[in-house]
Amino acid sequence: MNDRGTEKGSTSGSYDLLLENARLVTLVASPQGYEVIHANLYLRDGKIAAISPNHLIASVTDTLDCQGRLVTPGFIDCHTHLVYAGNRANEFEMRLNGTPYQTIAQQGGGILSTVKATRQASQEQLTQQALIRLDGLIRSGVTSVEIKSGYGLNLNDELKMLRAAKALERHRHIRVSPTLLAAHAVPPEYKGQADRYIDLVCEEIIPAVADEKLADSVDVFCESIGFNLKQTERVFASARQHGLAIKGHTEQLSNLGGSALTAQYNGLSADHIEYLDEAGVIEMAKFGTVATLLPGAFYFLRETQKPPITLLRQHKVPMAISTDLNPGTSPFADLTMMMNMGCTMFGLTPEETLRGVTCHAARALGVGASRGQIGVGFDADLAIWDIDHPAEFSYLQGVKRLYARLVQGAVSYA
Repeated sequence: MNDRGTEKGSTSGSYDLLLENARLVTLVASPQGYEVIHANLYLRDGKIAAISPNHLIASVTDTLDCQGRLVTPGFIDCHTHLVYAGNRANEFEMRLNGTPYQTIAQQGGGILSTVKATRQASQEQLTQQALIRLDGLIRSGVTSVEIKSGYGLNLNDELKMLRAAKALERHRHIRVSPTLLAAHAVPPEYKGQADRYIDLVCEEIIPAVADEKLADSVDVFCESIGFNLKQTERVFASARQHGLAIKGHTEQLSNLGGSALTAQYNGLSADHIEYLDEAGVIEMAKFGTVATLLPGAFYFLRETQKPPITLLRQHKVPMAISTDLNPGTSPFADLTMMMNMGCTMFGLTPEETLRGVTCHAARALGVGASRGQIGVGFDADLAIWDIDHPAEFSYLQGVKRLYARLVQGAVSYA
């Protein structure tokens, strides 16, 4: 620990809130961003206005004494399917008792069971059910969350899911980044007609979402059980035409080249990527696409093919970590648990996982210039912790450690 540096930012005027006696982990791009520094944070208009090792001579409306607690950027869960209806615990039990997934699907289970339940639920019901899961993420320090649609698979229900996701901001201090994932699976009414369904996605759903400004980005499940490269590119082209950012569910089960395609469309992130090869890594590095790792799904599905961590490090591709919170393959609402899994199963370091839920996760949502770091001019999205060292996020689990969160400068206690 040290008290490096001098005062940064405006050192005069008035401030809304002073966080004094803090130990900061700034997560700035340099290696020093993981070091702990003693400083005071001065906030104004929802942003970090000054950082100083000393108290400034200034007018402060309110003060929060951190009493030596650790302060990090607020955590960002950059890949979730948080909004859905129904429960698939029974399928989990059936699989453990030896029932093949194909049999479960033939009996109406699998993703289509979630689609059916989600279609039957109202927007308000979806929001209320999602709040329970969101509260789990909040307890793990999350201040921003990406939420995908993809269980509606038609125009009205996809829009309903996105509206339900955005409505969460009215119930909690949270920032929601909605993503359209209409190209998640082929709905039952389009069975055997994937191209016709992609017509619907590109010609009706994406334009409607863009017109109502219901999503920040568009995602596609590019996989042998999802959509092929040609279909994926059609969706990407439509998203670009309508001014929406691009993300990809890619290389989870096989190597189709979806990550490279995502990068070539300047995609924010390619997610899962267990079967990603070096050619795909090079394309991601070339275009600045983030690799989002989802260890919860890897664990829950008992996969054995790990993401190419060494190649990602070698080519300096930023790695984000996320929960992939969903009812079928990653029913986990704790981002710090994913940090632990990232270390124990993928061999990441605690610093890599902490950057993976802060600065790199911010880049995966296209907000890297304003969130994910503690720096002057950044949004005052912060988490205050009863933790001695940042490695503890990836170490001890199941113990209450969050003291408070700040979302755009507004404090909510754990």
